[in-house]
Amino acid sequence: MGALKPWHIAVLVVVLILLFGAKRLPDAARSLGRSLRIIKAETKSLADDDRDLAEKADAQHSRQPYTPDPVIQPSSVHQQGYQPPAPPVNDPVQRVRDN
Repeated sequence: MGALKPWHIAVLVVVLILLFGAKRLPDAARSLGRSLRIIKAETKSLADDDRDLAEKADAQHSRQPYTPDPVIQPSSVHQQGYQPPAPPVNDPVQRVRDN
């Protein structure tokens, strides 16, 4: 019952020709095609506008002030198990002894 049979399509074509006439059907199909093309173009431009706005918002959100990285010697970076140098430890007892 839900399937469209070839004779259904034939009856539909005959009814359309009787209602609109053979001269108006190509014009109606052409104008329908133009309308669909315009709708497609407009929806695509809306999607592009939304994507552009999202990219601008992401670009502004990701801005951060520049903080320079500490200097790393290139030869030590390529070694396996590289650990960054530890900051110097200030022993308060040693400082008292030195003074």
